[in-house]
Amino acid sequence: MSQQLTSIKYSISDLSKEFDITTRSIRFYEDQGLLSPARKGQTRIYNQRDKVRLKLILRGKRLGFSLAETGRLFELYDVDKTSATQLNSIMTLITDKKSDLKQQLEDINAVLIELNDLEDNCKGILNSLD
Repeated sequence: MSQQLTSIKYSISDLSKEFDITTRSIRFYEDQGLLSPARKGQTRIYNQRDKVRLKLILRGKRLGFSLAETGRLFELYDVDKTSATQLNSIMTLITDKKSDLKQQLEDINAVLIELNDLEDNCKGILNSLD
């Protein structure tokens, strides 16, 4: 069974359709060193590992991780298959990301308060004009 998984091959258009992204995005991830498809002439041939990495890249983007952060995690995994180092790095990234999001939330709430005050002031002035 695992032999079958390693022998599964995908074209760039297969992955593009499956993940609903452009082929240009996939080529960009390759240029960034995040994917490393085999080549047959000019044709890129992606394997299961590339597909999993692409899925992780897209998940990382949704969670707000940079491509550099994702790349570092891939490098750590490639070096340490036991994943203890990778998991510790992920935990650090998660802590940092949560902290950033909490700060953004505080900033958004502060702006909303200011906008509500401005709106109330505008309404008050409009009412006094009538």
